[in-house]
Amino acid sequence: MQHAVGNPLPPPHQPGHGPATGWSPAAHHPGPAGPAPHPGGPAPHQGPPHPAGSPPAPHAPGFNGPAPQQHAPAPPPVTETTGHIQLPPGGPVAVPSPPPGAAQGDTGATTLAVLLIGPAGAGKTSVAKYWAEHRGVPTAHISLDDVREWVRSGFADPQSGWNDNSEAQYRLARRTCGFAARNFLANGISCILDDAVFPDRPVVGLGGWKRHVGPGLLPVVLLPGLEIVLERNAQRSGNRRLTNEEVARIHGRMAGWYGSGLPIIDNSNYDVPTTARVLDDVLARSIASPPQW
Repeated sequence: MQHAVGNPLPPPHQPGHGPATGWSPAAHHPGPAGPAPHPGGPAPHQGPPHPAGSPPAPHAPGFNGPAPQQHAPAPPPVTETTGHIQLPPGGPVAVPSPPPGAAQGDTGATTLAVLLIGPAGAGKTSVAKYWAEHRGVPTAHISLDDVREWVRSGFADPQSGWNDNSEAQYRLARRTCGFAARNFLANGISCILDDAVFPDRPVVGLGGWKRHVGPGLLPVVLLPGLEIVLERNAQRSGNRRLTNEEVARIHGRMAGWYGSGLPIIDNSNYDVPTTARVLDDVLARSIASPPQW
């Protein structure tokens, strides 16, 4: 079997490597570079010598092999674009101020940390989620109950009785939420957290949230009437649904927020979008004159 005689091809280019160096055609394809002379015929014309390892130019006298392939230059190395983003570390959240040029009452251009307080059935989670979804700037919703329920095996359900385990998991969830909020805020993403904070338990109340998030946290209380809370609680399922007696007891304790100086929204007659708009108005006033707590 006869083989076409010509310049051997370089080894295939491997991704991630530069062009092959130190590669000699002679080392991979020994033998004469041109056809053997025909018996009895004139000796083929010998062109000028070529540098060692260099193929003869196409159409040069004495070259009857295929033209050497022209290889495109190796592409530049691909720069890794993920896994190397340096994120600002999260620190305590300072008291917010509207950016220059923002209209009075415009919270959409401000990075905020909001704590939505209220009893079970007040609509905290629904309002917080809606408010976060409809802002003009990136906003995260962090629900304390959701974070507590990350614990699957060994979950300490407060409905089974408040004890050291349930309180420890509650505090751990609050600290986790605070850590997440600080990191979101440090990277330009607003946060709204929701939690049933009791005014008569300062140890597991606002003091803890201020420690974990910072003095810039803006607390707002959702406190509809008891009949509304009972009706909404009846529509819940799983361990989120409480007994009517428990709902009434929690609602009574939440009444302690009246006179606390915190802004309170009675959303008894508001749907979720309306409550979110009222929340925006309340937050605009809180930015202009932060509540003392």
